[in-house]
Amino acid sequence: MKTYYNPEDLKNFSKISEFQKPLADKFFEYYGEVFAEGALTAREKSLIALAVAHTIQCPYCIDAYTTDTMEKGCDEEQMMEAVHVAAAIRGGASLVHATQMMNKAKEISM
Repeated sequence: MKTYYNPEDLKNFSKISEFQKPLADKFFEYYGEVFAEGALTAREKSLIALAVAHTIQCPYCIDAYTTDTMEKGCDEEQMMEAVHVAAAIRGGASLVHATQMMNKAKEISM
């Protein structure tokens, strides 16, 4: 089945440097530093990335970090829990803006 997102494109991610090498090099250096072991383990960072991937709805990132989290020892339950955490934050972020709507509605009703 043909989709807008071509799963094969993920394999070509490193080729973004073809059109602008200096910026791509800086991005990949930064990216590597972000995902290096630090205060968080590589496994924890991968779970965060998987959750964020779902929040921003990036199919390439979902594919990449599903693989990465599993390679780092995460199981399906942990992965799904991370996705639910992201969904709860995203839902809450939408709902908290209801207070703005409520304030405006009350202002108009006065």
